[in-house]
Order: sequence, then structure tokens, then C-alpha cells
Amino acid sequence: MIPTDYRLAPALLLSLLVHLLSFLPGLLPPQSRRPPAPPPLLAQLQAPPSAPEVVPLELPEPPPAATPPPAKPRPPKPAPSPAAPDWQREIRRQFGEQQQRGEFYPAEAIARGLQGEVLVLLLLAPDGSVTAARVEQGSGHRLLDDAALRAVRALRSLPADAPRETLIPVRFRLR
Repeated sequence: MIPTDYRLAPALLLSLLVHLLSFLPGLLPPQSRRPPAPPPLLAQLQAPPSAPEVVPLELPEPPPAATPPPAKPRPPKPAPSPAAPDWQREIRRQFGEQQQRGEFYPAEAIARGLQGEVLVLLLLAPDGSVTAARVEQGSGHRLLDDAALRAVRALRSLPADAPRETLIPVRFRLR
């Protein structure tokens, strides 16, 4: 058996030789080996490929019966006349009742002196009840816009001649 002091010395010597071998190529003079020269670059201009002839697309004329009629421009909304339809008078009446109950013009808006006009889109069911309402053009005051929506959504039992979809101007004016 080899004493333990001598077993470590050969292992260290062997490790030192292995590590020195990695530095050996750097210690030797370099060999004059040149890498092969790359081939010279050649460039040539070629004519662009000819584009295929463009054939204009022609669609067959649709049959005359299949053409939809031209859209009719919407006529401007007439100003309310003294002889307003029943449904407009009914809306004014219901707004007046809401005002008498103190539900139409918000007290906070009155205190702050807010005025404006809100354009509300109103959708009605066939029975005259409000199906949906949304602000199409606001007054610039969120308080008045919300009050206009509440007032329109509170409308009940409008007459049968009321359109199923209409724009309602809701005005808030201080006197």
C-alpha cells in the first residue's frame, strides 16, 4: 500500500501536465498556414422580369330587377308646429307631469345654473312603451344627460301613431 502522502503527488503532477498541454500550441511558433482565399464576387444586372399583361376586370351587369332602389335622403326634421301629432303632445304632457313632481330638472343642476339640450334616441315597442333610449348628442353636462335619459325612459303608453324609432330633443332651461 502506498502511503497517503505519495498518492496525492502523482495526481497533482498529472493534472498539471494536462493543463500545460492546452497552452502548448500557443508557445510553439505559428505555422504559416493561410486560409484559402474566398472566390471573387461577381455581380450582373439583369432586366426585370416582364409583368403579365393586366386584363381589366369586367363584371356582368346585374339584372334590372335585382338593383336596389337608391337610398332616399332623410328630410330635415320639421320644427314642431302648433298642431303637433298626438304622440308629441303626449310626451310633452308626461314631461310636464314629471316636472310637477320634481323629477324632470335635477335640483343640483338648477342650483348650479346648468342649462342645455340633450338629443335622445327613443325606441318604442308596439304597445307604446319605451324599449330603449340612449343619448345621441349630449348637453355637455353629465347631470343633464342622465336626467334626460331618466325622463325619456319614464315615458308610458305613448299613442299608436308614435314612430318606433325617433330622436327626442330634451331641453333644460332656467327661467
